[in-house]
Amino acid sequence: MKIPYKLIGGLFMLAKLTSKNQLTLPKSVVDSVSKPEYFDVQVRAGQIVLTPVRVQRGEAVRSKLAELGIDDSDVAEAVSWARKQEATLAAEDALHEQTVIYASQEAYAEFLAILERPAAPSVRLQKTMRATAPWRS
Repeated sequence: MKIPYKLIGGLFMLAKLTSKNQLTLPKSVVDSVSKPEYFDVQVRAGQIVLTPVRVQRGEAVRSKLAELGIDDSDVAEAVSWARKQEATLAAEDALHEQTVIYASQEAYAEFLAILERPAAPSVRLQKTMRATAPWRS
């Protein structure tokens, strides 16, 4: 089978797309762009264009914060605010899950008395209690 490909820079370059959409780039191509970890992927006029991207590391983030006039106390204040917001939302969720029932003292006393009484025996419960446990049969 003849595979069509273009002559690029005097060299034939070919990369195969796997069934899992993975693409292995030729080593010489990757070496020519300082072995980036990530690529920006765009489609232009039916072509896939990969552009090396340098991931910003900690120092770049710190310099951007300094450029914006954000210091360590601003960051600490923002984190504290975010945690407070999270705690407030969790507390609100807990309150929303609760139901308040109002009852007179007499009705509440009757409710407690019902809870204290032993359950009335039923034929179904007695049958269940006499049955052999499934893990023992």
